[in-house]
Amino acid sequence: MSQLIAQNGRRSPSAVKRPGGVLVAALLGFFMMALDSTAVNVALPSIGRSFGGSAGSVTDLQWVVDGYVLMFAALLISAGAASDRFGARRLYATGLCLFALASAACGLAPAMWFLIGARFVQGGAAALALPASLALIRQGYADPVARASAVARWTVGGAVAVAAGPVIGGVLTTAVSWRAIFFVNLPVAVLALALLLRVPGSPRRVVPLDLPGQVALVIALAALTYGIVSSRPALLLVSLGAVGVFVAVEARTAHPMLPLALFRTWPVTVCVVCGFMVNVAFYGPIFVFSLYFQRVLGMSAVAAGLMFAPMTALVSVANLSSARVAARFGPRLPIWTGQLVCAFGLFGLACTASRLVIVVLLVPVGLGLGFVVPSLTTMLLDAIPACQAGLAAGVLNSSRQLGGAVAVAVFGALVTHSFVQGMHTTLLITGALLLATAAAARSIS
Repeated sequence: MSQLIAQNGRRSPSAVKRPGGVLVAALLGFFMMALDSTAVNVALPSIGRSFGGSAGSVTDLQWVVDGYVLMFAALLISAGAASDRFGARRLYATGLCLFALASAACGLAPAMWFLIGARFVQGGAAALALPASLALIRQGYADPVARASAVARWTVGGAVAVAAGPVIGGVLTTAVSWRAIFFVNLPVAVLALALLLRVPGSPRRVVPLDLPGQVALVIALAALTYGIVSSRPALLLVSLGAVGVFVAVEARTAHPMLPLALFRTWPVTVCVVCGFMVNVAFYGPIFVFSLYFQRVLGMSAVAAGLMFAPMTALVSVANLSSARVAARFGPRLPIWTGQLVCAFGLFGLACTASRLVIVVLLVPVGLGLGFVVPSLTTMLLDAIPACQAGLAAGVLNSSRQLGGAVAVAVFGALVTHSFVQGMHTTLLITGALLLATAAAARSIS
């Protein structure tokens, strides 16, 4: 394992004669991290009971989830830049090792504070590994069509993990213990690391470390995420100030970690904005409808979860279809049409109270967004040099994570006073914003 991390990654990506092993190694890590992010949610009551007393408070349980998201969102862009600097293979192996160690710490946690701390480390490790996994695919597949197909399968792995997470988490918690959710990560990480031993080293872009930019960006993203989660406006001002410092630093330094010129490329800017809106349109409705089914309609948690089954079950189908359509017509078509389909579903959901109709209209939301994501990733990777693939992946996934956090915070605030009216307002606003980003995506030449 240490040999894998220490190996100098100087071989050319053209040395990857059988990139299938690269894809499997990248997919295993992504699947594990996506599964962990959703499987833990269903185990929260069991976690609270196992520690008992004040340790099982709602706030503590919230941080079991939010600690992971906070570190994940805050470190993604920095991790993407580090992937290009130190080599995607090396950083991916480091992230996998750290994630496995943090998972073991979560499973062995003697107290709630220890578990929350380990979850913070898990989130940081996931941030290290995710951009590097996508960069490995970018480097391993020289042919654009084959690369688009590989990205789609990588995306499908994450979508399947997100959909299966609650079921697997519930089964493990009931049959064994909530601790099994974390221990199951260990053999997956070992298998992924074993596959990496057969993958050639990644090229490195050796430039001076932009430490001021790294620090300013981490502060900006951490303050924004924490400010949203904890509803503290003062932290949003801190985030805004840190963004200003970051832009000033990046504009003046000779070797910026995030070259501002990257956003002068219209496809890159559109992909980042669309990525943000994709997660707003996915996680926002899931959040409010989860509450609506249980609090307004009086459904059980199991019944409420089943209402989303048709939506999540078809996401993987949409992911694979996106790759096929992109291979024939280019990635622009699935990006803007998928957003239109999703917007249609959101507008319909804002005009109905029927349970059956809600289930039916949630399907185009899932299908539309599942159709967008693989092609969005492909378009971004095609728009930048291979040596910046890790950075680009970090930027895209950071914007998506922030989109999910913003959606939950804003949607939650709007349904506080009048639930149904607030829910319909959020759906209409989100649908309108999707129309705008769809138009932007269609404008790409």
